[in-house]
Amino acid sequence: MDKKTAVYICTGCGIGESLDIDALVKVAAKEGKVPVCKTHGFFCGSEGLAQIKNDLENEGVNSVVIAGCSSRVNYDVFDFGPSVLTERANIRELVTWTHPANDEDTQMMAEDNLRMSLAKIKHVEPPEPFCGENMVKTVLVVGGGLTGITAALEAAKTGYKTVLVEKNQALGGWLNGLHRLAPRKAPYTEPEEVDIANKIKELSLYPDLKVYTGAEIEEIAGAPGMFEVSIRQDSGIARERVGSVILATGAVPYDATKLDHLAYGKFDNVITAQKLEELAGQGEIVRPGDGKAVQSIAFIQCAGSRDPEHLPYCSAVCCVESLKQATYLKEQNPEAAVYIFYKDLRAPGEYERLYKKVQQDGVIFVRGDITGIDEDDEKNLIVKAQDVLTQSEISTESVDMVVLATGMVPTTAFGENPEAQGETESDDKAAASEVILKSNLLNLAYRQGPELPTLKYGFSDSNFICFPYETRRTGIYAAGSVRAPMDEASCVEDAAGAALKAIQCMELSDQGSAVHPRVWDLSFPEFAMQRCTQCKRCTVECPFGAINEDEKANPLPNPTRCRRCGVCMGACPERIISFKNYSVPMIGSMIKAIEVPDEDEEKPRILVFACENDAYPALDMAGINGLRYNSWVRIVPVRCLGSINLVWIADTLSNGIDGILLLGCKHGDDYQCHFVKGSELAEYRLSKVSETLDRLSLESDRVRMEEVSIVDYDKIPAILDSFAERLEELGPNPYKGF
Repeated sequence: MDKKTAVYICTGCGIGESLDIDALVKVAAKEGKVPVCKTHGFFCGSEGLAQIKNDLENEGVNSVVIAGCSSRVNYDVFDFGPSVLTERANIRELVTWTHPANDEDTQMMAEDNLRMSLAKIKHVEPPEPFCGENMVKTVLVVGGGLTGITAALEAAKTGYKTVLVEKNQALGGWLNGLHRLAPRKAPYTEPEEVDIANKIKELSLYPDLKVYTGAEIEEIAGAPGMFEVSIRQDSGIARERVGSVILATGAVPYDATKLDHLAYGKFDNVITAQKLEELAGQGEIVRPGDGKAVQSIAFIQCAGSRDPEHLPYCSAVCCVESLKQATYLKEQNPEAAVYIFYKDLRAPGEYERLYKKVQQDGVIFVRGDITGIDEDDEKNLIVKAQDVLTQSEISTESVDMVVLATGMVPTTAFGENPEAQGETESDDKAAASEVILKSNLLNLAYRQGPELPTLKYGFSDSNFICFPYETRRTGIYAAGSVRAPMDEASCVEDAAGAALKAIQCMELSDQGSAVHPRVWDLSFPEFAMQRCTQCKRCTVECPFGAINEDEKANPLPNPTRCRRCGVCMGACPERIISFKNYSVPMIGSMIKAIEVPDEDEEKPRILVFACENDAYPALDMAGINGLRYNSWVRIVPVRCLGSINLVWIADTLSNGIDGILLLGCKHGDDYQCHFVKGSELAEYRLSKVSETLDRLSLESDRVRMEEVSIVDYDKIPAILDSFAERLEELGPNPYKGF
C-alpha cells in the first residue's frame, strides 16, 4: 500500500496548555517526514473532523495519526473505514493528565509517543479478512435439557437454523425427574408445576429446528462458520454443517455411595433429594424401606458439597431445593416434623421469600455439623450433630426419613477420569507419547484434545469475569450447569446469552472478524513457512486450539478459531508469524523510535509493555484521575503479554533503555487474562529471560512483570515509581550509547 500519512495534533483537553505544540509539529514534519500535519482545538468535534475527512477525500491521505486522547475513547468518531489506516498517539491520558505541564520531561514523553505512532503506521497494512468457503449460520446445541431446549428455541426464534442433539430418547433432561420447580414468579412462596413439556412442544413450531434424540456427537471438526458434525443415531451417522456450538449437557448429582459417613447405603431410609422427588411424584411420600407414610424428615445440606474430600464448592441450588421439598411434606401433613441441618443456608434473591414461608410453616433449622446417623429397631433414624453456635451435641427425635442434598457435578468433569471415558487413541498406553481420551460429549477433532478445557472442579472453562459463555474453543459456548452450578431460572438466562453469543460468532466469522475481545479486528496470523522449524510452540501455546499440525508437524492455522491475541507470534523463536496490523518488526520499530538520552543527562528510560485489556485501561484511568507517576516511562500497548516476542526484550535493552516492565492481567485459578494463558506464558518466558540476563552480567531486575486489573489504576504510580527507584539503584544500562 502506498501511504500518504497525515498527522493531526489535538490541542484541547489541556494538551495545548501543557505541551509545546510547535515542537510536536516539528517531530511529525521533519523526523516523520509526513506531508500533512495540522493542529486543532478539538479534532473530535464537527469542525476538526471535517478537516480530517476533507484531507481523506481531496488530498489523497490514506494513513492517519491522531495525537490526542486515548484510543479507547472516540474510537467510533475516528473510524474512517477499512481503507484508511488510523493510529492514535495518546498524549492526553498518558502524558498531559499524568505529568506536570510545560515540563521538559513531559514534552519528551509526548514527542516519543508521537514518534512511536509514526514508526508503527509505517509498518501497518490494511487487514484482508479471511473468507472461508461455504460458511453457514446454523447453531448446534448439544444437550436436550432445560438449558439446551431454551438455547435452541432462542436461536430459532431469531430466524437461525438450529440442530438439537440429545443422547436420551426423551427431551427434558433433569426436569423430567422433578415433582415441582422452585418458585420463579411472585409471590415466590409456592413451588410451581414443571412446564418442560410445553417447551418441548414449542420446538415443533420452528421448521428450521431439527431435533436428534437417542443420539451422540461422533465428531466435530472444522472451525466457526464451517464445523463438520457427525451425529451417531440408531447405528447410523447423520452429518450436519454448523457455524457455532452450544454445550448444554448439564450436571448430574454427586455419587451418594461415596457418602457412607452419612449412612447412605447403610440405612434404607437415608435417601437423596433426587429420590424424594421421585417419591413425591408418585403421590403420598412414603418410606422406601417399608412403605410407611412419612410424618417426620431431616434434610442434610452440603451432603458432599463444600467438603475438600468430595466437592469443594457450593452447588448453588441444594438449599433452595430442600426448602422446596420441605413444602411437599408440609402440604401432605402440616403437623409433620421437618428439620434442615445446614452449614450456611443460601437462598439468594427472591428465594428469601420461600425461606421465610417455610420458617412460618414450622420447619426447624439447625446450623450444625453432622456427627452421626443411627437407626432404631423400627427403621427410624436419629440425626446427631454438633451445634455450630453453642458447640453442644444435639440430636433429633427419631425421624422417618433422612434426605441428603447432594451436590452438582458437571458432565464435563467425567473427561478427567480415564475409567469413565474408556478408550484412548493408542492401545499401548505406555508407548503412547500422548494419550487422548475418547470423549462422549463433543469429540472435537482438535490437536489439543477432544473436549473443552475445564476448570479445576471440572466445569467447562469460561472467562466468568467478562465473557461468561466463552470457552477456550472459539465458536463453542457453554451454558447452564455444565458451566457453573445454577438453578433453573439461571439456566434459562444462560441459555439465551449463549445463543446470542453463538449467533454473534457466526456473523463475525462470516465477515472475517474476530470475536471477543478484539471484535472487528479483521487481521489474522500469517505464517512465513519457509523459515518454520516445526518446533510446535505456536500449536502448543495457542490458548484456543486455533492451530493444528500436518503430518510433518507444520502448523495448520484455522483463521476463524483465532482470537487475534498474538500468543503464537510471541511463542515463535523464528518470528515467522505476523499480522497486518501487529508484528514483530512493527513493535520493534516503535522501540527503536524512542529517543534515549545519554548517560550523563541522567534521564533513564523505562519501557512498559501494557496489555490492552486491563493494564492499558488502568493507565488511562490513572490519567483520568490525575494521578502522577514517573516521566521516564514509555508505553507500548500489546494485545496480550503472551504476544511479547523475546526479541523485543533484546531490542529494548540494546537500544539503551534501562528497564522493561510487563504490565498485564492476573492469572491463576480465577484468571482474569482475556486470552486465558497469556499472562502465565509471559511470566514463564520472563523467567528464561532473567537467566539469560544474569549470564550476560545484566541485572535480571531490569525486567519485571506486574499483574493489574482495570480497577487497580490507583496502584499504577506506586508500581512505576518503585521500579524506577530500583533502576536508579542498578544504575544506567551498560549498553546505553552503543
